[in-house]
Amino acid sequence: MDLYWLIPAFFAIALLYASAGFGGGSSYLALLALSGLPTGAMRPIALVCNLVVTGGSTVSFARAGVTPWRRALPLVGASMPAAFLGGRIQLARQEYLLLLGGLLLVAGILMIVGKGAKRTTEEKAGRRSAGIIAVTIGIGVGFVSGVVGIGGGIFLSPILFLSRWADARAIAATTSLFIALNSLAGLAGQLSVGLEWHLGLTAMLALPVAAGGWLGTRLTLRRFTPATIRNVAAVLILLVGARLVWSNWLMQL
Repeated sequence: MDLYWLIPAFFAIALLYASAGFGGGSSYLALLALSGLPTGAMRPIALVCNLVVTGGSTVSFARAGVTPWRRALPLVGASMPAAFLGGRIQLARQEYLLLLGGLLLVAGILMIVGKGAKRTTEEKAGRRSAGIIAVTIGIGVGFVSGVVGIGGGIFLSPILFLSRWADARAIAATTSLFIALNSLAGLAGQLSVGLEWHLGLTAMLALPVAAGGWLGTRLTLRRFTPATIRNVAAVLILLVGARLVWSNWLMQL
């Protein structure tokens, strides 16, 4: 099957998602599903592309001084073991894609309609309780992300925005770091159960997503306002979730 059409599509996805601090894993999975690849082969490709995009974005955000390391590391540290365990769980193709779509719809709607708290998580709770909350969120999001085969930022970002955890650029930076390390953990979990990996196709798609991710991160740091970053994230989450639910449930009725 001719899969070269994925190159410009993956570039565009990386550009758009990186502008909100995401890796694009959910949309990579949607396109790979259209290509006819088996689910087991799709997930490693999406995670590697996530790593390429968010790895570069994480470095750029760190150099710009917008990454809140002290607050982000508990989230990430708790999520990685959970993502590894989630990556070992295998679901049937339709159930897997329907679960992914439903979760994304809920997340996108919350971002659109939710006003969020007026104070940040750390302002509402003491340092100790804020750390417990961060660890709990990290474990939950990490496990679900490992199961569905994405980095998890698309689930984490709505939680951080709705709780006013930090400003939009700091959330984008934290999300990018979270995705990069959880993609690595989820990939390790998947490969530990012997999933098929198309190395040639992965290599073919790595370059365009690297270029798109670089450009998207530049837009976030230099062009986009905080409101734009949030709106881009919410719209992308809703579009991907609606498409997956439509194709894997409503079309079956």
